[in-house]
Order: sequence, then structure tokens, then C-alpha cells
Amino acid sequence: MISRRSVSRPVVTPPVYFRLMVDRRPELHTLDLEDLSESVPGALLRRKSIEIQSAFPTRVFLAKILGVHNEERAWRRGAAGEEEVARQLDKLGPSWRVLHSVPVSSNETDIDHVVIGPPGVFTLNTKNHVGKRVTVYNNTIFVSGIKLSYLNKSRAEGRRGSRILSSACGFEVTVNPVIVILASELVFKGSPKEVNVVGHSKIAGWLDRRSVQLSSDRIESIYSTARRRSTWMS
Repeated sequence: MISRRSVSRPVVTPPVYFRLMVDRRPELHTLDLEDLSESVPGALLRRKSIEIQSAFPTRVFLAKILGVHNEERAWRRGAAGEEEVARQLDKLGPSWRVLHSVPVSSNETDIDHVVIGPPGVFTLNTKNHVGKRVTVYNNTIFVSGIKLSYLNKSRAEGRRGSRILSSACGFEVTVNPVIVILASELVFKGSPKEVNVVGHSKIAGWLDRRSVQLSSDRIESIYSTARRRSTWMS
């Protein structure tokens, strides 16, 4: 049985520390932790980046020197984005519960962040587009002029989270999907339905401003279920 812990959340783990920890704690490398309150942000993406660096050190080094966009860079930037969003979530007060790198299947798919607090339950999908312009419309999101299917995927993530938690908790759990954007320029020309899009530096304040929906007992009940890896993998 997972013991009930204090309200403090795991310290956000930077890349170098993560590399040291996967050497000392193999479970972080295999992502097999049962208590997800111990998971670190960006764990899956950081692991993929490290695996490529280990397999192709010279190629990765040259790509960094030349500024080449490759798979390793994509994983690394994605992990950095999740780590930065986790730092923002650390600003939330003690009534909030935050989980990072929540696995939802055996094929290495995860939810970047699951956040549970007085306004409800939220799944956060982090997108790191620093250096680019992101434009949000009613039905789509463009990154430097390229249309991407972020909205549909985020909606599906929220619905999946709601199904999983409702089944495991034994009562209906509404999950609100959120896309958290890191970008040099974030422009809103519409308001998507069923998905909220928020700039990363504003996410903690945005969550805090939502109206209260859950009691403290209900928050703890959902959190005690959500923090179990077996909840999401069953």
C-alpha cells in the first residue's frame, strides 16, 4: 500500500541530475515506479534523449555543434519544456497535487502532467516551441505557419484520463485538457472548444483562478488513486 504523504511535491529535476539519478535508481530509467508522486518531469523524453546520446555520441555532438534538428534534439527540447512547466507548477499552493510523466499504456505513452486541485482535475500537454511563433485559432494551432493536430490529441487525452480515473475511483471524474505552450510569441485568434491553451509562465495563475469544484477530501481521494501507476496501466 502506498502511504499517504505530506503536501510537498517532488523537487523538479534538471537534466544533469536526471542523468545521475537514472544511474543510481534504475526504476527511473524503466519508468516502473508504482508511486507516481516520485516521477520526475520529462522522464520519458529525457530517457529517450539519453539513449540516443549513448548510442550515437559523435553524431549527437556534431548535431549540437552544427545546430542540426534531429530526433535527439526533439526529445531533449520536449523534456526541457516539461521541466520548465513543472517549475511553474511548483508555484501552486498546498491544496494542489501534481503528478509528472504519468504512463497511460505499455507503448511508452505518457501524460506530461496531471494536476488535481480545488478547481478540478487537469491533464497538461506541454509543447516547447521556444524561438517560434504559435498562433491559436478556434479549431487548430499553427506553429511558424505549420498546422498541427494538438487540439484533437489533447481532447482525446482528457477523455482518456476521465475514463481511467472515473473507473478507478468509482465516481465520475471530469478531466480538463490543457495545452501549455512555450514559445517566443503566442498569439490567440480564437478560443478552442473543450481545450484550454495557456502560456507556460501563466499556467499556475490560470489554474488558481478557476472556480472551486472539488472538496479537499475529494482531491485526496482522486490523488490517492491517480498516483498509482497501476491505475493508468490496467
